[in-house]
Amino acid sequence: MKSFDKGTVIRTVLLFIALINQTLVMFGQTVLPISEEQVQSVGEALYVAGSTIFTMVTAVMAWFKNNYVTYKGHLQKDALKQRGLTK
Repeated sequence: MKSFDKGTVIRTVLLFIALINQTLVMFGQTVLPISEEQVQSVGEALYVAGSTIFTMVTAVMAWFKNNYVTYKGHLQKDALKQRGLTK
């Protein structure tokens, strides 16, 4: 089996991190070890907004880019490389 290209791995890992983070935020957990006293309503709102934006951006990147994950995808990538149509 062929290995995945670096871009696919990076986008996939970032997407999983974003989804895990977003799930934790949904359940009121924070990834950063900050106590409730340290978090003010403005700071919490900024954290949730930043987390949501991060998730949206990584999801769009992972969806938009050609991720050659399946066997057929690997064959397509090889055919494109042979013809000089991709990196």
